[in-house]
Amino acid sequence: MTINQIVRIVAGFFIMTSLVLAHSTGQVDMSHLSWLWFTAFVGANLFQSGFTKFCPLDMIMKKLGVAESTGASCA
Repeated sequence: MTINQIVRIVAGFFIMTSLVLAHSTGQVDMSHLSWLWFTAFVGANLFQSGFTKFCPLDMIMKKLGVAESTGASCA
């Protein structure tokens, strides 16, 4: 497993966990359709892409001709 995959898994997990905690404490009502469901989708997509390496945005960027990263960089 690569660092990129682990980062996606952890980021997706944190996004989904924060939504669950906010809903369970009554700060957010996820029982109604809202923009928070988009946030949940992004978190779930990040999480699954860490395991499956399938990411729709990756495919779109490749079709648009965006170069792939040659290495990790935090700068």
